[in-house]
Amino acid sequence: MIMKKILIISDTHSYFDEKLVKYIEQADEVWHAGDIGNMDVCKKIEKLKPLKAVWGNIDGTEFRKTYQEHLIFNCEGVKVYMTHIAGPFAKYIPKVKEIVLTEKPKLLICGHSHILKVAYDKVHDVLYLNPGAAGVHGFHKVKTAIRLEFHDNDMKNLEVIELGNRAG
Repeated sequence: MIMKKILIISDTHSYFDEKLVKYIEQADEVWHAGDIGNMDVCKKIEKLKPLKAVWGNIDGTEFRKTYQEHLIFNCEGVKVYMTHIAGPFAKYIPKVKEIVLTEKPKLLICGHSHILKVAYDKVHDVLYLNPGAAGVHGFHKVKTAIRLEFHDNDMKNLEVIELGNRAG
């Protein structure tokens, strides 16, 4: 029985915070929920650990050729759905709601809002997770990420990581 440690980030907007390195090194994989901004961010992550990512609204042609808008996969028996723009918690945009209803993921990861949010959606039976923003572009005050462990068809030990003030 393997336990996978995942680092989840979003909205780097071309900025790679060196404080992420130690968290990436402690993880088995990194998942980026879009608005990456620059392929150098992906390359820095991929030098350290495997990366799963979706493109966001600021990501151009190169990202859209490399990554998908909607990514559905399994991690240790947990079905995961990752996209950049999901809409407000439990009031998802139509395409996301359709995918949630059809695919029935246990974890929905999104970005876009720059607002860290973890909440359980009882109606759709899915854990909603937005890691906030790990970059310096936007209105958020603190750069954030989330660490989560997957083991034996379950998610455990969710941890919010604060990387410091957006300005520094």
